[in-house]
Amino acid sequence: MTEETLRLLLSRIKDVPDYPQPGVMFKDITPLLADPAAFGALTDALAGLCSTYGATKIVGLEARGFILAAPVAVQAGVGFVPVRKAGKLPGATLKQAYALEYGTAEIEVHAEDLAPGDRVMVIDDVLATGGTAEASLELIRRAGAEVAGVAVLMELGFLAGRARLEAVLGGAPLDALITV
Repeated sequence: MTEETLRLLLSRIKDVPDYPQPGVMFKDITPLLADPAAFGALTDALAGLCSTYGATKIVGLEARGFILAAPVAVQAGVGFVPVRKAGKLPGATLKQAYALEYGTAEIEVHAEDLAPGDRVMVIDDVLATGGTAEASLELIRRAGAEVAGVAVLMELGFLAGRARLEAVLGGAPLDALITV
């Protein structure tokens, strides 16, 4: 990604202080999505990573990951597979539980959407603690597919999600376009 693209993306991410609670600086990407030049540049950058890593399918993580991953899949000419919160997909699914700060959650994917031979790129908006991404890697592997890589728009470095994922990436790359 070029410095010009990085500046464009950064210029369209809005800091919202004290949201959703006091002391939190929320990074709002909706201005980036509303700007066709910035959204296009983001899509190009992520599609380039998919090509570089030989992805044949893209997994988008609910919910903002869907917004980013779907146009990347179209541009890269590969399939898009949504990973959803449990109970949102009809039919046979694979489920994976993961730990939250206070409790657990589950994500799922249609059992037939990933198969041996698929090289799957995981795309999401933010890497925070890494729990959802880690669970998605487990789902991909349980389906018999290979992890091509993980790519996010932003990594919140102070939450140590990268360290959590390094143990489960199995050598697959982890790319964050922006680290805060």
